[in-house]
Amino acid sequence: MSSRAPTTIVILSLAAIGSWYLARSNSSTEIDAFPADSTQHGYYLKNARILGTGKDGSLLYEIEAERAEQQEDKRIDFSKVQIRYSPASDVPWIVNADNASLKSDNPMITLHGHVKISNSGASSNGDTEIRTQYLELNPERYIAETDRRVQIRFGSRSVTATGMLASLEDDRIELKANVRGKIAP
Repeated sequence: MSSRAPTTIVILSLAAIGSWYLARSNSSTEIDAFPADSTQHGYYLKNARILGTGKDGSLLYEIEAERAEQQEDKRIDFSKVQIRYSPASDVPWIVNADNASLKSDNPMITLHGHVKISNSGASSNGDTEIRTQYLELNPERYIAETDRRVQIRFGSRSVTATGMLASLEDDRIELKANVRGKIAP
């Protein structure tokens, strides 16, 4: 080994340590230059399950969603939603939709995109299905309402209308306008 070898090793070691230090200090400066956005205080959930309670605190309904995300205006947006009442409420209606919104200060759930309400309970005469693109659901009052086009199927019968008010607790549906139907024996 020549006398230049130890000197070369020391110089190369110092160069490696110096380049490591410079790289480390540059990367921390870049991170400090882009501080985290502290204005976002919301949350999001995947495969969310939200429970709604009645005035007495007992379970009233359940919202299941592929995703739930809190927005800045204290609204929660859901995607791929299913809402079902608790078995104790004896309301056999199940609500499905592509999207839904719920505000923290309002019990009304706004559903949109392929909204389907189905009832296959013992109290209904066969399967009943309601379809629309927009619906407002008040789960505490068991009321579903829309002013848009709605299609209702019960068995082999079909009725379309513009606007609907449904009392899910009473299995009663009121159509508002432009009612057309296909009712065959």
